[in-house]
Amino acid sequence: MKNRNYYIVALIMLTFFVISFLTNVIGPLVPDIISGFHLSLTLVALLPFAFFIAYGVMSIPAGMLIEKYKEKRIMIASFVVAFLGALLLSCFPNYLTAVASLFLIGCGMAMLQVVINPLLRTSGGEEHYAFNSVLAQLIFGLASFVSPLVYSYLVVNIQGGGLHALARLVPPALPWISLYWLFTIICLAMIIIIAVSKFPKVALTKDEQAGALQTHIDLLKKPVVLLYFFALFCYVGTEQGIANWISQFLSVYHHYDPQTTGANAVAYFWGLMTAGGVVGLLLLKLADSRKVLTGFTLLAIASLTAALFGSGPVARIAFPLVGFFASVMYPIIFSLALNSVTEHHGSFSGILVTGITGGAVLPVIVGWIGDHWGLRTGMCFLYLTMGYILSIGFWAKPIITNKTLSFGNREER
Repeated sequence: MKNRNYYIVALIMLTFFVISFLTNVIGPLVPDIISGFHLSLTLVALLPFAFFIAYGVMSIPAGMLIEKYKEKRIMIASFVVAFLGALLLSCFPNYLTAVASLFLIGCGMAMLQVVINPLLRTSGGEEHYAFNSVLAQLIFGLASFVSPLVYSYLVVNIQGGGLHALARLVPPALPWISLYWLFTIICLAMIIIIAVSKFPKVALTKDEQAGALQTHIDLLKKPVVLLYFFALFCYVGTEQGIANWISQFLSVYHHYDPQTTGANAVAYFWGLMTAGGVVGLLLLKLADSRKVLTGFTLLAIASLTAALFGSGPVARIAFPLVGFFASVMYPIIFSLALNSVTEHHGSFSGILVTGITGGAVLPVIVGWIGDHWGLRTGMCFLYLTMGYILSIGFWAKPIITNKTLSFGNREER
């Protein structure tokens, strides 16, 4: 009991909320960014690319920086970088600053990801780490649900509802920039909160330590490591390839207002993903994780089909359902991956997390295809990635117990 620090646990939970709040709002903004900056689908897709490629750039350097400067300084530095990114776009709203802004915010979020999981284990106690990880996942999902609704409220009420002061800072043609002023304030508040907080000393376990370069090279020579890297690449790319285009799809094919209906659909996509995660955790106590993955992936494919080829009302329901059925993919893939090797889990985890760059690449592919043959055709590309995820259920080794699920929660992103 004496080793637990409930204040730091609460601070970490708040950090998870902020990470998700800043990360998963890009999708609802896509239609506004296209119209505001007059962009093609390919160019607008470079915005999430800039954000997610930051994970590939910063994850390993962040681990090295923590060794030298420790957790508190790195968390402050993370929010300083995100603050500068949000302030840049708020003050100078154009396409190039949007790319730079999202890259900076992505760097800050990637740095935070490296810090907070070991810190959560130390502060909450080893014996409560699994519970705290699930709680963090739920908070992460809650923020993903809330952020599109906050965006919708801001753009609808920017000229009224007590937001006059904010309206003076925002170009009338770009009301969504108000969201980045909010991000600026949130990051500044987090810098202050962390600066006045006292942090415990964190000792990394063997599984949390990154190995030498040769260890990574040896792992990458194993076919199973590459198979699971591409599995995570496909999953995050699929998740973002759907979430980032829902609002634009509903606007183009069904003429729904992206600032209200589109934003709500994205919010429920993330909300149902959280709910599906809870259901999935219960099912994993009763069934083989490979069977759960196979069943949920088939249902996700069916939901995506209904969303892409159904009517407007069907699409509004089917897109969020894809989120519900996709909810188990990340933790199960991560668990099966760690179960496939007997050592160097810390290094292997680092390789797997690098697969988050799929969230950078696949939305660009969807956008490029969409520019040439239509967004519906572009989103059909995701059948390939979902098919690969489906195949895992047939070739993966079974998990003897589901203890390794604690390594694979979504907040590790």
